[in-house]
Amino acid sequence: MSYEITKAIQGEDVKFKNPDPAFYEALGYDGMQELMYKFYDRIYESNIAHFFPQDPEEFEEVKKKNTKFFIQICGGPSIYDEEMKGKDLDQYMIDIHKNFSIYEKSRDEWLGTFREVLMELDIDQNIKDDFWQYLDKFSKLTVNRYLKESAYV
Repeated sequence: MSYEITKAIQGEDVKFKNPDPAFYEALGYDGMQELMYKFYDRIYESNIAHFFPQDPEEFEEVKKKNTKFFIQICGGPSIYDEEMKGKDLDQYMIDIHKNFSIYEKSRDEWLGTFREVLMELDIDQNIKDDFWQYLDKFSKLTVNRYLKESAYV
């Protein structure tokens, strides 16, 4: 798979399904943690690092919390429930991102970074493809700012 990044369109009715639990089964808890930490370490050096705490200890907490989300969403143990305050897991994550001005360019950077770590991952390609489909579609729901055409150009 090419890990295509599809365009986020304002007002689009995004349909997605959570990743196949085979992704978590292939990696296990430790493998998921390793994957997510590798991803977030690269995010910390990316063009969207400003969305994340710059204090190393605070960033470490973000990595831990987000790793719990991905472990649970991929069929692992329900270790993120205490963060959600009674909300649906997906809706909670969408709501968190409302606090940031996220343009499609930022989403592209996030997905591009994830694509890098997925390409390095040595598990069945079909399992990775399924996970990518989730990332590509679900991440559209985090985009909350859209560039408009300039009236002066």
